[in-house]
Amino acid sequence: MEPGNGTQISEFVLLGLSQEWELHPLIYGLFLSMYLVTVFGNLFIILAISSDSNLHTPMYFFLSNLSLVDICFTSTTIPKMLVNIQTQSRVITYEGCITQIYFYTLFVVLDNLILTVMAYDRFVAICQPLHYLVIMNPRLCGLLVLVSWIMSVLNSLLESLMVLRLSFCSNLEIPHFFCELNQVLQLACSDTFLNNIMLYFLIVLLGGGPLAGILYSYTRIVSCICGIPSAQGKYKAFSTCASHLLIVSLFYGTCLGVYFSSAATQNAHSTAIASVMYTVVTPMLNPFIYSLRNNDIKRALQRFLGRLAFQGPTVLG
Repeated sequence: MEPGNGTQISEFVLLGLSQEWELHPLIYGLFLSMYLVTVFGNLFIILAISSDSNLHTPMYFFLSNLSLVDICFTSTTIPKMLVNIQTQSRVITYEGCITQIYFYTLFVVLDNLILTVMAYDRFVAICQPLHYLVIMNPRLCGLLVLVSWIMSVLNSLLESLMVLRLSFCSNLEIPHFFCELNQVLQLACSDTFLNNIMLYFLIVLLGGGPLAGILYSYTRIVSCICGIPSAQGKYKAFSTCASHLLIVSLFYGTCLGVYFSSAATQNAHSTAIASVMYTVVTPMLNPFIYSLRNNDIKRALQRFLGRLAFQGPTVLG
């Protein structure tokens, strides 16, 4: 890609969360810990669901996919940040930046769509319980996940190709800890009008559309729960979707918080710090939310860890 001065762009500079090098060991330890908790926590959820036949249901099928996406989501940004801190370098190659934009956009949209599919699953389970297994059959569940992947891949491919057409000037410093699409667009020397139009259109389509679907599903769910005569029945119905509702609130709450804070302060550094919430903290909390509030997951994890503990001494023996 040719910048304004005619030289070939080879790299960008990621300014990170702090430019004070004495804080980097603390940041490194904190983010390494959160990354390991995220990976192993979501991995345990996937293994527990796959190893327990009682959890081979649509709800847990979607949950295992969400856990896989969360592992990939954090792996797109955090490892590069940790490597840069370890090597005391802030550089990311041009190709690496485009690749990071592609996969970051892919998994953030996929995360959103999987949450939407899970909301539809809870809607069918609560509002049409007698037809649940007929409607949410394995073919439909697989198709919903496949369509989510296809839409996410096409969206991220389009966004990445739109960035490739841009040229950049001498200022290649990104005030973030990863190649965030909007920050990269602000560094371009060429006209980004088409990129911005496309970006906002896709945000409304793939962000606002799923959010509207989730709100509609929970409006119907609340209506159905209010129609249940017994208090115990209401509690049981609400408890089946409480974990998902909490995760949706965390995801959209942090995303909207980052958007409004950036619009109000125009401070890129503050935006980078705020974006840690939905890029790192929310994927890390998902396994805890589901395992602590869901007895089926807790029992499956206990059985899975028990088998690991039993097989360990056997192998050693």
